[in-house]
Amino acid sequence: MFRLHRLSVLLAAMTALAACQAEAPAPGFTDPHAEARPIAWNELLDRPRETATARLAFGEGELEFGELWLPEGEGPFPVVAMVHGGCWLSQIPGTILQDYIAADLRDHGIAVWNLEYARIGHETGGWPGTFEDIADGMDHLRVVAADYPLDLDRLVLTGHSAGGHLALWAAARGGLSEDSPAWRADPLLPDAVVTLAGINDLADYRAHGPGRCGEPDTVDNLIGPVEGQTRELMAQVSPGSMAGIAVDQVIISGELDPIVPPVLGARYTLLAGARGDTVRHVVLPAAGHFELIDPTAPAWQDIRAVLVEALQAD
Repeated sequence: MFRLHRLSVLLAAMTALAACQAEAPAPGFTDPHAEARPIAWNELLDRPRETATARLAFGEGELEFGELWLPEGEGPFPVVAMVHGGCWLSQIPGTILQDYIAADLRDHGIAVWNLEYARIGHETGGWPGTFEDIADGMDHLRVVAADYPLDLDRLVLTGHSAGGHLALWAAARGGLSEDSPAWRADPLLPDAVVTLAGINDLADYRAHGPGRCGEPDTVDNLIGPVEGQTRELMAQVSPGSMAGIAVDQVIISGELDPIVPPVLGARYTLLAGARGDTVRHVVLPAAGHFELIDPTAPAWQDIRAVLVEALQAD
């Protein structure tokens, strides 16, 4: 009981400390939707969207493609590779959820690779197909860089919600064993990974998620029934159960997020830190779930700064 009490106190302290670390919005920035915060995904998608520079296939499947957003100029440009969320479900929109932040990063001189992938409800969705799509889509950036001015020595991964899980997994997959169907001989790994309301630990989300993403059923539909969620399987599919991740991690949560509450980010940060990872947790005040992918929200100003800092790190 004493240990549990100490853990709860430490979690509360970490969450409060992270909240204090969030910077104020840039001077002169005015949130045009301040009276409607927090927003839902359909309210985000009601706004006009720009389109990517190119849609490029990385496989033969209908959903095996990425959208490249290329800044003006000669480059080579630093790259943010991103994975959209949507509870891993085929019924929820895909890459368009991140068109807004992709356009914003492009306008700030950063190339974006926005991945699509098979999800629950698609023929090859779930384990291992979803994970194979992410692995192959990330590695395909080497092919893309042969035709477009990309600097893969400055590469950061990010993802939102379920996409945060997959982006973090992509950064961790270098530790997969060769008998895993998602293993690749020479995985393209980033300098850092930034999860935005990421579902970073599948076991924790299955057990303690608030149910807004259909958990526990969605987790079971993604990786298989609970009876088969062995230690060996979890070490292949969940960053919270994988070996230490040798990539800098920033775990970002929205203070008011009802889908992936910040306590889940705090618990993952404790777990990752205990195994020796370089990881920090940032809680953004007055932000819900979708503010983290809304470039008109004050939260995005902080997130962009984190991404830029990670791209500039040695």
